[in-house]
Amino acid sequence: MGKVAIVNRMEAFVEMAMDEILSKRSDVCGCERCRLDQTALSLNALPPRYVVSDFGEVVTNLDLDSSQHKADCMVAVLQAIEIVRKNPRH
Repeated sequence: MGKVAIVNRMEAFVEMAMDEILSKRSDVCGCERCRLDQTALSLNALPPRYVVSDFGEVVTNLDLDSSQHKADCMVAVLQAIEIVRKNPRH
């Protein structure tokens, strides 16, 4: 049996949303520190979606693919970006 790991699937969705938004924004710092702060703030605003199996990942991905979840994720990322933009820690 291979190594089993616990994964928060929300991280991948936040990363994708952040990539999409930041690719369209030239007024936001893209340094590693700001990016990590934006990610942490976004994840703290959203419920975690932990999985430990392939089946759990499939079921969770179906749930996370809903339009409401995508909207919630985008809102959390946009809010985090604005917070960090106004108060960068670099």
